[in-house]
Amino acid sequence: MLRFCAFAIALVATPAFAANYTKINDKAEFVKLVNGKTLTRPLVKLQVSSAGSIKGRGATWDVEGKWTWKNGYFCRNLNWGGTELGYNCQEVGLSNGKVRFTSDQGTGDSAEFKLR
Repeated sequence: MLRFCAFAIALVATPAFAANYTKINDKAEFVKLVNGKTLTRPLVKLQVSSAGSIKGRGATWDVEGKWTWKNGYFCRNLNWGGTELGYNCQEVGLSNGKVRFTSDQGTGDSAEFKLR
């Protein structure tokens, strides 16, 4: 449970109002944005493939998952170090080389990543 809490904190806590983000509306635009890049934030490094997989590390544990694009949202299932984080559709935004994922179709918590 402690691992889950640490990872959850690393993925959230970015205020939605922190910057002006342009909403990414379609899959092709999203794939162009993340293809071949690593999404980074403190303690987290992820790769999101155009084929629908998510791989990386969160703190010291592996992250694996699958994603699809559905009705303008990035919808994913994640497993972090053996813990299922579940399915969630997220709004995606872009600002100054950073991508922000906001859970619950843009109404929940946000996580901001640098694109490298």
